[in-house]
Amino acid sequence: MNKVLPALSYATLIFVIAASAPPHAAVQINVPLDHALVLEGGETTNPREYDPATTHSSGDKLVFSGLVALDPNLRLVPDLAESWNVSPDGMTYTFQLRRNAKFHDGRAVTAQDVIFSWERAASPALGSDTVLTYLGDIIGVREIASGQSENINGIKALDEHTLQVSLDAPKPYFLLKLTYPTAFIVDSKNVMSGPDWYRHPNGTGPYKLKEWHSFDVMIYERFEDFYLSPAAIPYVVVRLYAGEGLRLYETNEIDVTGIGTSDAERFLDPQEPLHSQLISGVSLCTGFVYFDTTRPPFDDVNVRKAFSLAFDRQKFIDVLLRGRALPAIGPFPPGLPGFRYGLDSLPYDPSKARELLSQSKYGDAAGLPPIVYSDSGIGSSLNPDAAAMAEMWEQNLGVRITVENLEYNYYLDQIYSGSHGQLFGGGWCADYPDPENFADVLFHSQSSQNLGGYSNPDLDHLLEKARIERDVNRRIALYQQAEEIIVQDAPVLFTTHPLSFELVKPYVKGYTFTPITVPIERYLWLEGK
Repeated sequence: MNKVLPALSYATLIFVIAASAPPHAAVQINVPLDHALVLEGGETTNPREYDPATTHSSGDKLVFSGLVALDPNLRLVPDLAESWNVSPDGMTYTFQLRRNAKFHDGRAVTAQDVIFSWERAASPALGSDTVLTYLGDIIGVREIASGQSENINGIKALDEHTLQVSLDAPKPYFLLKLTYPTAFIVDSKNVMSGPDWYRHPNGTGPYKLKEWHSFDVMIYERFEDFYLSPAAIPYVVVRLYAGEGLRLYETNEIDVTGIGTSDAERFLDPQEPLHSQLISGVSLCTGFVYFDTTRPPFDDVNVRKAFSLAFDRQKFIDVLLRGRALPAIGPFPPGLPGFRYGLDSLPYDPSKARELLSQSKYGDAAGLPPIVYSDSGIGSSLNPDAAAMAEMWEQNLGVRITVENLEYNYYLDQIYSGSHGQLFGGGWCADYPDPENFADVLFHSQSSQNLGGYSNPDLDHLLEKARIERDVNRRIALYQQAEEIIVQDAPVLFTTHPLSFELVKPYVKGYTFTPITVPIERYLWLEGK
């Protein structure tokens, strides 16, 4: 989920990267690097991002796991649950847990651990921003989250290894939602051991966290008793703030790195020696800017449309991204079921933008209240994305925008709490390949991810109908109708679908591009490192 993406940065992160790291002495890495997958990374000072129940990103899928997962081909596969049955009415799921599933300390995983983890995620004290999105279809979850109950009535342990889950309606996408970290299983003793429990997590995933030296390195060790057989690579080493990724890759200090659009041209050249190590693709992500529709001036649809029509996507892509992105005109990214090239959109049209602004209740630019754009950053340095948009709006509409930087580590906390301007940077990467994850999760009026407060009763009705439609073709058609409403109501300004570029060492085998973040490390092996 990921997952508002601050400042239109589209990389799906395991950790939210802190802006800077304090000086430190180098830590000796006491594992054989020829038996380790070495990566680059960062860490956040916000502990909520390490807790599966509260993270806004893809979470730590090396340490934690859930009942089901997505494989590198985005197929739903059994994980902690070896099998499940669905009742004829589609409302009751019965999971059989693997009898060999263990926590990293050796304790067996039981149905009660699932119940504890999900009730903890739903508790008001934890304040998860994601629990209703991913577990809210289960009967009783909303009652816990609102403080009306202490237990989830819709889950029951039939025995130690059998879990029954009852939904409020038949939801064809329900299993897909369980691949998100909110549904991952945690150890009750571990999470109640103290506020820094996440630095010593007792998970169920393919790797254990062996060492964590802040701002230096995180070392993961293969869990030999992993229920799906041990991973092929004994260690995963994440070097924190070791330097620029491309330099580290070229000096053989890391095995995989993402590269930005400024470097992509070099590696796309067939004459480049590292060209054969480049892997690229289109992520299932859509960038956008939120309009706070509950506050002036974006409570007026004509103002929202005017700002959208005054944005030149192609120029934005050509200049800032060097042509390495696709224009986004609606919520669905290419490759997602329901995506359409022929969608009737709001194209770049400054004249029409000014006309719509004049038709708004504010009359013209002079009638608008002061507008603040909240961005993720440090000090007074402006993100070039925000600066470019502000310049376009001033040039095409005569509107001056004030850009404010919110502290990076707590940007998402402030966005979810409502402490932001009328505009704020965002985006969404698919958690699972289903249009519900975009249309319903982002734009239903009661969704906790609807951060701009947008509401349209007709859209809500359509989305609620799509939720329980079992026929795939009819269901996709409903989401395409919903997309048309969303585009014309302009609750957000759609910007781009990002292209992803990664360099992977030839001795890393089994690596494939995945448009959704999946725990690919357990599928890899090293050959000749």
